[in-house]
Amino acid sequence: MKNLLHSLWSSRPLFAGSTILLAITAMALAAGLLYPQDPLDMVGRANLWPGAPGFPLGTDMMGRDMAAGIVYGARVSLLVGLFAALLSVLIGVWVGVLAGYFGGWVDDLLMRTTEMFQTLPSFLFAIVLVVILEPSIQSIIFAIGVTSWPQIARLVRAEAMRVRSADYVSAAITIGLGHGRILGRHILANSIAPVVVATSILMAQAILTEASLSFLGLGDPNVISWGSMVGAGRSTLRTAWYMSVLPGVAIFLTVISFMLLGNGLNDRLNPRVARKQRAATTLVPA
Repeated sequence: MKNLLHSLWSSRPLFAGSTILLAITAMALAAGLLYPQDPLDMVGRANLWPGAPGFPLGTDMMGRDMAAGIVYGARVSLLVGLFAALLSVLIGVWVGVLAGYFGGWVDDLLMRTTEMFQTLPSFLFAIVLVVILEPSIQSIIFAIGVTSWPQIARLVRAEAMRVRSADYVSAAITIGLGHGRILGRHILANSIAPVVVATSILMAQAILTEASLSFLGLGDPNVISWGSMVGAGRSTLRTAWYMSVLPGVAIFLTVISFMLLGNGLNDRLNPRVARKQRAATTLVPA
């Protein structure tokens, strides 16, 4: 625990990103305790500005509590970001590992498939999938996950190709270990570090994509999300700007927390950066 706290404190981006993300996660987990009512319920007079009695963040044009929408919207954003990123990583890791390890026609087939997905506009592809599957949290997670994996696949393929040429992999092949054991024990285990950093970036992208889909009216109509709140408030942007700005700030803070977390993890996991940081800390001015 002490080493974990030291690692967090020694990397400012990692510390800042972790702190912001923990606060947002705590807010999402406590949403039911803070606001037991449905955030879609009309609970007050419409268009109350932040600071009104009983409504610290005001109400929207339908009299719904903005604060309740913010905390419940955090649940949707984190849920979509987490599971969409996991789906994307699951597909990308296995495509990259198989392509990098086996090479040959397997590599050609998987990489041509990856390039096909990369040539498609990912956001437009996600819109098509959500429309076909009907807007819901599950369809949004699926759409984002199956359109975001190519970058993970290329990253893991490069790492797998590097690890495949290592002496310990050649030794494992020589003693007769099967492909499954070599992939699990050596290739996958030694190719996963950069994926940890990329996953945090994927989560940020997934949250932005979900917000964009909800802004366009393609979000789950049964739940409230930050994107739908921004979209609903755009009609009153000149007279009640807080309806769009408050959820917009929530999106910004969540995305920037993941970006900072990714930068901090890269500082800790990248050997070159870590060596430079250790060298800098050991230098003592004369």
